[in-house]
Amino acid sequence: MLVMAIAVAVLGLFCVLLAVSCYQLSLKLRQQAELQKERDALRDQRLKELAKRLDAYLTGSIRMGEELHELRRVVAPLPDKLSQMEQRDPSSLSFTQAARLVGMGASVEDLTQSCGLSQAEAELVSRLHQSQKQRS
Repeated sequence: MLVMAIAVAVLGLFCVLLAVSCYQLSLKLRQQAELQKERDALRDQRLKELAKRLDAYLTGSIRMGEELHELRRVVAPLPDKLSQMEQRDPSSLSFTQAARLVGMGASVEDLTQSCGLSQAEAELVSRLHQSQKQRS
């Protein structure tokens, strides 16, 4: 009988220890669940921020594409207009010839005197030639 009482007491002690271990494990599990919930919330917030940034980039890209399309539409007829301007006054040097002079080192004043260009036109031809020279 004493042996059974001791066995029951030991079994009871093991049950109590098992219950304490289960309680501690459940506390750790709750802590891990809370930590995971915080991580999930942080991840969701980051995803929302990234989605907003992506939308902003896409909107900007679309706008740039539209503006680029508009610029192409505006710039496309310029070569024809330049040819028309060159053909209007055959007695004066053409803008192409003025560009050649700039390429040979002519100054803005030289262009205004020899080509009959206005100061603004001569500066424009000179700057265009310089920007093309810098790109090359």
